[in-house]
Amino acid sequence: MNHQARIKIAKRISEELKEGEIVNLGVGIPTIIPDYLGGKKVFLQSENGLLGMGPTPEEGNIDMDLISASKKPITMDCGASLFDSSDSFLMIRGGHVDVAVLGALQIDATGEVANWAVPGETILGVGGAMDLVAGAKRMIIATLHQSKNGSSKIVEKLTFPSSGISKADMVVTEHAVFTFKENKMYLKEILSDISIDELKSITDASFIVEDVIIKTI
Repeated sequence: MNHQARIKIAKRISEELKEGEIVNLGVGIPTIIPDYLGGKKVFLQSENGLLGMGPTPEEGNIDMDLISASKKPITMDCGASLFDSSDSFLMIRGGHVDVAVLGALQIDATGEVANWAVPGETILGVGGAMDLVAGAKRMIIATLHQSKNGSSKIVEKLTFPSSGISKADMVVTEHAVFTFKENKMYLKEILSDISIDELKSITDASFIVEDVIIKTI
């Protein structure tokens, strides 16, 4: 079920990406987006030093020296560039990334994101999360609606450490698409057979229902 839910999220986000955009793909669900672009030409960037990421390779063509931010095997598009991770972060911090597609541990009702640490758990470090939140022109969050314990990832107020003051523009889960405007969250699309009342029951944050589209992916 989770596998199909992740694919649904990746497919929906791929619809948001525009030809010619430079798009950073974060760890987790974002890294499967290259498999669902349908020929759309976007320039996919990975913070470990690649611009021009292609889809997942076939079994016989895997090179584990060529990996995504999730350490999964990838391919390179024609004309792709490899460079030092410090140059990759210069791109991000310099505002040259049009869209960052990131996973999240929590998103609050204003669009603030927490995606790098869980209180009380050991972490390796923040990675590129804070740089991407601050540096990308637009931020889309790709996440399952609920955590493994069934709690809502979309909360009224963050209880995990924030990734930065910049806010998400959109959140896509397996059930719905939300957008943000003036620190308020709006339900824009329903992507499953869930009702609005059922969606409210599994979403801790309050949201405004406005011109909702029912969409099947």
